[in-house]
Amino acid sequence: MARFIVEGGTPLRGEIRPAGNKNEALPLIAAALLTDEPVTLHNVPRIRDVRGMLEIASALGAKVDELDPKTIRITAAGLKSQQIPANLSREIRASLLFAAPLVARLKHARLGPPGGDVIGRRRNDTHFLALGAFGAELDTSAGAYDLKTEGLVGADVMLDEASVTATENALMAAVLAKGRTTIYNAASEPHVQQLGMALLKMGARILGVGTNKIVIDGVDRLKGIDHTLLNDHMEVGSLIATTAMTHGEVTIRDAVPQHLRMTLLVFKRLGIDTEVRGDDIFVPAKERYVVEPDLGDAIPTLKPQVWPGFPTDLTSIATAFATQADGVVLIHEWMFEGRLFFVDTLTREMGAHIVLADPHRAVVMGPSKLRAAELRSPDIRAGMALLAATLCATGKSVISNVEQIDRGFEDLDTRLRALGAKIERAA
Repeated sequence: MARFIVEGGTPLRGEIRPAGNKNEALPLIAAALLTDEPVTLHNVPRIRDVRGMLEIASALGAKVDELDPKTIRITAAGLKSQQIPANLSREIRASLLFAAPLVARLKHARLGPPGGDVIGRRRNDTHFLALGAFGAELDTSAGAYDLKTEGLVGADVMLDEASVTATENALMAAVLAKGRTTIYNAASEPHVQQLGMALLKMGARILGVGTNKIVIDGVDRLKGIDHTLLNDHMEVGSLIATTAMTHGEVTIRDAVPQHLRMTLLVFKRLGIDTEVRGDDIFVPAKERYVVEPDLGDAIPTLKPQVWPGFPTDLTSIATAFATQADGVVLIHEWMFEGRLFFVDTLTREMGAHIVLADPHRAVVMGPSKLRAAELRSPDIRAGMALLAATLCATGKSVISNVEQIDRGFEDLDTRLRALGAKIERAA
């Protein structure tokens, strides 16, 4: 089990470029199985979750070639297996995304319960209700998800929640289904939009990408494409907050600011200043951060929302940052009942002033002088938040189980060292 050894208290300074978007890469790897022609993906992040998805694609019969460290070519002409190996599916939640391509191409998919971050109950129902609308029958009697169809047929699909991955599965099923499909209550996050744009380049017929009503006319086959992933706006948000926690000054290159409007607005209310400079975001050095109260001097609430609201994946880092801002803020994470459990580590081990009111709400009172500690990363986003806290804290900290952080962030320790962070990786 790998560890990070961190000596806190050094401001981050310099320039950094974010990696490709993790949440764009994962569905695009699955979408490559919709065609027997090569799909080449550029700017692919070198992270554990991507490696896991590529291993699954290979196990299903696709040929995976690494053309360079950030370019992958997937050729699924030899797609043959309908079964995702259970040991691989349990490693990554995005293994669910192979359901639609397998059912569309082979009329059969079998997968075990997916893995992923343990941040509370994460429903799979929406995926299978959507695929059922296309004519895929689900059997769970053997302890796995077994889907079979005589052929997918377009349908009116009302998603019972605006799930990102369920929208992606429904979209991938629809492009090869016979006839017209309308997806209602679709998610519209940037990575969903990018999947839609890639499918259009592959020859799909889609209207409404980026809205919550998507209309698709099925086609007989899709072609291969070259596609370049956008940089990861979740990583950019994490880097902004981490820079601010260390009172550093960093320019984030190619930061896709068009996807960060709500993030920058919420961070501004927490006291973080940023400047958008073309495609870059500059975080200036600042000695003191002050939480902006609501009208009437009321305590503000930070609450994630579906797109274009503040993303739930930045709740953890925003909570960690709030420990360094002068004021009180209520964090209301309504989506996942386990997301905020990591704050117990911030309070008990590091000295933050946080009251966990219930699984969904925490009151953060800052600023707190954080102290070094021995910690364990529980998931990708909480792990990043704890790393930011150790970079801010006084003294030497040790974070174990950093494989969780590696699932979502590429070579993070190396890139932070280039900004002056005192961080080392140890076995």
